[in-house]
Amino acid sequence: MTSSFPHAVTPALTTRLPAVGTTVFTRMSALAAQHDAVNLGQGFPDFACDPRLVDLVAEAMRAGHNQYPPMTGVPALRQAIAGKIRAVYGHAYDADTEITVTAGATQALTTAILAVVHPGDEVIVIEPAYDSYMPAIELAGGTVVPVQMALDDAGYHVPWERIQAAVSTKTRLIVINTPHNPTGSVLRDSDLEALAGIVRGTEILVLSDEVYEHMVYDGQQHASMSRHPVLSARTFVVSSFGKTYHTTGWKIGYVAAPASLMVEFRKVHQYNVFSVNAPMQHAIAGYLADPAPYVQLPAFYQKKRDLFRAGLAGSRFELLPADGTYFQCVRYGAISAMPEAAFAEWLTSEIKVAAIPVSPFYRQAKESGIVRFCFAKRDETLALALERLARI
Repeated sequence: MTSSFPHAVTPALTTRLPAVGTTVFTRMSALAAQHDAVNLGQGFPDFACDPRLVDLVAEAMRAGHNQYPPMTGVPALRQAIAGKIRAVYGHAYDADTEITVTAGATQALTTAILAVVHPGDEVIVIEPAYDSYMPAIELAGGTVVPVQMALDDAGYHVPWERIQAAVSTKTRLIVINTPHNPTGSVLRDSDLEALAGIVRGTEILVLSDEVYEHMVYDGQQHASMSRHPVLSARTFVVSSFGKTYHTTGWKIGYVAAPASLMVEFRKVHQYNVFSVNAPMQHAIAGYLADPAPYVQLPAFYQKKRDLFRAGLAGSRFELLPADGTYFQCVRYGAISAMPEAAFAEWLTSEIKVAAIPVSPFYRQAKESGIVRFCFAKRDETLALALERLARI
C-alpha cells in the first residue's frame, strides 16, 4: 500500500538511549510463546491473586472510586503502607509527607533518579543489575559507575571495598537492590553497616529497590534500608504490590523517603504519571489491613524454591544459592560451552523451557555461564519444566 502522502518525510531522530533495544525479557517470552515452552524466564506468576483482592477492587469501583485519586496516593493506602513499614521494620514514615504511591516500581525508580541526578553526577550501580536503572540514569544526564558483584562458593555478594573505591566527589547516588534480581542474593545487617560507613558524612543518596522484600528465606530477615537510621535518612525505598500480591499487571508500587527527598520526588512524579489507578489503591488499602498475605509469603515461595532446587539436584545444572526473590540462578558449564544468550535460546527452542541469560544484566555483557529461572509458578508448571530439564 502506498502512502496517501507520498512526499511526507518523517524527521530523523538522535536517540536518547543508543545502547537500548528490545529487552531480554520481551525477546525470551516471545520465543517461549513461539516454541510452546514453559516460560520460567520473565518474572511473573502463572497463578491468580487472592479472589478477595479482586472483590475489593470491584467493591471500590461500585463505590465510585473511578476518578483521579490524589497525586500522592489514596490517603488510606499511604496510611496502611506507613503502618506496615512501622510494624515490620520499626521506622515511622509520615503518611502525608513521606509516602507516595506509584505506577509500579519501575516508575518509582525512574522518578527518583530523575528527581535527584543532574548532568555530570555519578551513580554507582551494582552489577548484574535490573535493566531499568542504567537507562534512567542516562536520561537524567548522569554517569553510570558499574561495580560488579563478587561470586564465590557462597554465591553472589557485594564487594563493599570496590564500592568505596568507586566513590568520587561526583557521586550523587548508590543504587541498591535487595533481595537481588537476577542473582537471588540478599543483603545482611553487616552489608547495611558497610554501606552506612561509606555514605556517612557525605551528600550521597541511596535508592533501594526492595520489591522482593517479602521473599527472603531460611529464617533470614529482610535488611531494609528503613531499618537503619543512617541509611533511612538518605534513602528512597521502593517496593511493589505487584510482586507481593501476585498482581504484576496492576503496576502499583510505592516509595518511602524522608520528607525533604519526597518533595523533589513528587515534583517529577506529578508530571510523569500524576496519579495511580484509583479503585486498585482503595482495594489494596483494605487488603493491607490483614498482614497474613505478606507474612506468609516467605514460606509460600520457599516451598516453591525448594521444590525447584530438589528437582534440579540430580541434574547437570549447578545450583547457586537462592536466598531471596523468586529466581534461581544455575551454572550450565557441565552441559554446554555456548554463550548465555545462545544457551537460553537453545533451552527454549529445543528443551521447551525458557530461561533468562544473566549476561544482559551487565552494562558490558559478561559471560559467566549462568542463566536464571523463575519459580513463581504453579507446582504443576514447575514439575513439567523439571521433567524436561532433567532430560538434558
